[in-house]
Amino acid sequence: MTDKENGWPDNPGWSELKLPDLLLVDSVREIHARIEAEWDYLQRSACQMAAGRALWKHMIHDPLAELLAGEACLRNLHEKIKKDRSNNAREISGVILAVRTLWFDSKIEGALTSINGKDSQVVLLGAGMDTRAYRLSCLKESDVFEVDFSELLQAKATLLKAAIEPPNGHHHQQKAKSLNRVAADIRSNDWLEKLKTAGFASEKNTVWVLEGLLYYLTHSQALQVLETIADQCTITHTVLLADFMNKPSTTLSNSVFHFYCDWPDHLLPSLGFSNTTLSQIGDMDAHFGLMHDPLNLFNKIRSLPRSLQTHPDDGKPCCRLYLVRASGSPQLQPSHKDNPQVRKSLSE
Repeated sequence: MTDKENGWPDNPGWSELKLPDLLLVDSVREIHARIEAEWDYLQRSACQMAAGRALWKHMIHDPLAELLAGEACLRNLHEKIKKDRSNNAREISGVILAVRTLWFDSKIEGALTSINGKDSQVVLLGAGMDTRAYRLSCLKESDVFEVDFSELLQAKATLLKAAIEPPNGHHHQQKAKSLNRVAADIRSNDWLEKLKTAGFASEKNTVWVLEGLLYYLTHSQALQVLETIADQCTITHTVLLADFMNKPSTTLSNSVFHFYCDWPDHLLPSLGFSNTTLSQIGDMDAHFGLMHDPLNLFNKIRSLPRSLQTHPDDGKPCCRLYLVRASGSPQLQPSHKDNPQVRKSLSE
């Protein structure tokens, strides 16, 4: 069965992996060799996400993704895609990352439109190798803050410098009004203060982007991050964009994930958000033409009650990824917040 017959867009780039010339430059190779040797799984996940954007370039325009992913991550994902295609898999490796990226892109633009994006801020927590400041035109009137580990941001800045210097620079102009990189570990309690020191203004309308982040944290760490952002709703118009895993997704063998929540649309109002909408992969706003097969993993479980942990037909875990938009403002504060014990039960 061909890709077209299986519902997948025709992508010649999947047939053969051609590395960009910049990845062959000694200084770039040295950085990626250090990443492979020294970074832990959480830091390396940033390169894996970049590889997904690079190899799904027929859906996502990110010309910097290959450079930030590195050869090892590109080859690893390319081999998985080749194997999936040869096995006529219902889910090609990287498709969920592609859908998730496109969802966040569209929701960032929508959020900036809803708050009249002039003089707004966009905060990318756990930014990793994100390049939205270079590829999203909707950020042209927004100050962008990227928060992540110091060594990751340093490596990213060095790699990007190689791409934006002449003669390549004119291809990769920054689109955001400003870009500030903030070295901080969001698992600690001082990341917001570091963000403010870097120029973040609490009184400005803000879009918070937590993509591929929360489930790497413990329950207490994830709730601390969400509560900190929810507190901003009492100061200014605040939009949160985040993805959540349910329990079966985090308990599979070899899982490195911790935090889960099957009811984020209930949890977030309990923290102080007044409006919350939830989508699942395959829904109308989380499809992007990539979820054709009604029997793929996510389409099979979308119509089932969220309380089900296993599929009634085959007993397999009902692994779900929730894509959530929440917002709040001083004028639209909920009448009450639930106590900590209620919040804990909603997040489990």
